[in-house]
Amino acid sequence: MKNVSKDSDNNLSKWNSLFKISKYSLWLILFFVVIQLFVYVFSPPPKDVIGFFNLYEKSPILGLLSLDLIMLIDWVIEIPIFLSLYILLRRKNESYILLATVLAMIGIAIYFASGIAFEMLLLSNQYLQATSEIQRTVLLSAGQSLLVRYQGTAFNVSYVLVAIAFLIDSIVMLKSEIFTKKTAYFGIAMGILMLLPPTAGIVGFVCSFLSLIPMLIWFMLVARKFSQLTK
Repeated sequence: MKNVSKDSDNNLSKWNSLFKISKYSLWLILFFVVIQLFVYVFSPPPKDVIGFFNLYEKSPILGLLSLDLIMLIDWVIEIPIFLSLYILLRRKNESYILLATVLAMIGIAIYFASGIAFEMLLLSNQYLQATSEIQRTVLLSAGQSLLVRYQGTAFNVSYVLVAIAFLIDSIVMLKSEIFTKKTAYFGIAMGILMLLPPTAGIVGFVCSFLSLIPMLIWFMLVARKFSQLTK
């Protein structure tokens, strides 16, 4: 593979700090994915509000993890990754890369509107302290509203926007001297599989689960490239 030492204007070395942050972010996300899979397999999320309240009472940490606390963190630490990809790929097609970066940032911002991990923790504590059946009924209704929001419009829009951003970045990678075509193809596979959110029935769930395979490989390959760029 050709070594690229300069972008159109300046040496890439001035972006070393950003590339290092991105490298560590990628490895951290990989670690988090393993943790999340472990939690999902050995402690599947409850099916209803009272199940979540009971889980939070038993283990607040497990309750938070079951409502995607890790994904909230992942979305934040993906920001430097998308910024680094913009720096590295903009020479090939700045219009598309800019669009991908903007879509990713919008998707990440929207995702936080769907997060309910800490809201459910608060409700579960209130439910535990409730002294009347009326209070419990109100809290259960509030929890049900949160669960509806949890996998509603904000989540789906966010998921698809980030998928499109990954897909665009990976397509542009095909013309890049920095990344291998293998990296690009894994990214394209990940982006395509992510276009259908996990809320879209059994097909969406399967596509979401299968997307983890190219995702893990893509993250490792991109992390290795950032390591090479920061030597």
